[in-house]
Amino acid sequence: MNIKHISVIGAGTMGNGIAHIFAQNGFIVNLIDVSNTQLEKSVQTITKNMDRQIAKAVLTEEAKQIALNNLHVFTSISEGVKDADLVVEAATENSELKLNIFKQLDEHAPKGTILASNTSSISITKIASVTNRPNLVIGMHFMNPVPIMKLVEIINGYATDQTVTDTIVDLSKVLNKVPCVVNDYPGFIANKILMPMINEAISSLYEGIAGVESIDTIMKLGMAHPMGPLQLADFIGLDVCLSILNVLNQGFGNPKYAPCPLLINMVTAGKLGLKTGEGFYQYSAGSKDLVVSARFK
Repeated sequence: MNIKHISVIGAGTMGNGIAHIFAQNGFIVNLIDVSNTQLEKSVQTITKNMDRQIAKAVLTEEAKQIALNNLHVFTSISEGVKDADLVVEAATENSELKLNIFKQLDEHAPKGTILASNTSSISITKIASVTNRPNLVIGMHFMNPVPIMKLVEIINGYATDQTVTDTIVDLSKVLNKVPCVVNDYPGFIANKILMPMINEAISSLYEGIAGVESIDTIMKLGMAHPMGPLQLADFIGLDVCLSILNVLNQGFGNPKYAPCPLLINMVTAGKLGLKTGEGFYQYSAGSKDLVVSARFK
C-alpha cells in the first residue's frame, strides 16, 4: 500500500511524538485535536524536540524546517482525515472515547484508509468492531518518548488483513523503528509483562517490604533496568497504569492482575506521577528530574 498522508488523532505526549517522526521522515502529517491550545503546545513541543536533535547532530536545521512544513493541524476529524492513507489514533487510554473516535474515522476517512490505534491495552478487535472495515484496523503501539524509543508493537485484530500488517511493518522500518507483531489479547505483550511487575513493586511498597528508592535501585542495579518500576510508573502516569491493570484483570479474570490498593488510592487522590508533579516521587515544575521521594521511604 502506498502511504503518503498520515493523520494523527490526539496532540498529547504520544500524538505529538508520532506526528514528529512521521513528519521528520517525509510524510505529510495532519495532527488533529479538539483543542487549539493543545495543538499549539504540541507544535511547540515538536519544535523544541527537533532543536534538541539538532544540538545532538541527529537533525539539521534544513531537515527541521522541511519536517515542520510537512505538519498541519486540525480541530475537525472530518477535515483532517479526508485525504489520509493511514490514521493513527493516539487519544487518551479510554475505551469509550476510542470507540467513538473510530466510528467517526470509519465515516470520514477514505474507504481504503488503514485505521491504527496507539492503544497500550484495549482490544483491537473490539475497536475494529465499530467500523465497517475491521480488516483495515490494526494496533500500532509506539513507546514513549516516540522519537527515541525504537520499538513499535504491532497488534493484529481478529480480522486484520495480512497485507495491512505487512504494510505497517514496512512503514515502521521506514521510521527507523523495530516492529514486533503480536496478537490481540489484553495488554498485548509489552504491558502484559510490564504492568504486573510495576504492580508488584507498588505492592512491595504497600506491604512495607522496602521504600521507593530501595525498590527502584534494586531493579536498576540488580536487573539492569534503565529506570526503576516506580519511577517508570510515574513517567507512564499512574492513572494509565491503573487503567491497563483493570483491562488485564477483567480480560483474563485472574486476580494476579488486580491493581494494588495503594495505586487505586493514589489515582483517586490525583497523584498521577510526572504529569501532576507528584506520584511515588515529587518533580519540579515542567521537569522530568527527580527532586525528592514523595511520602514513601
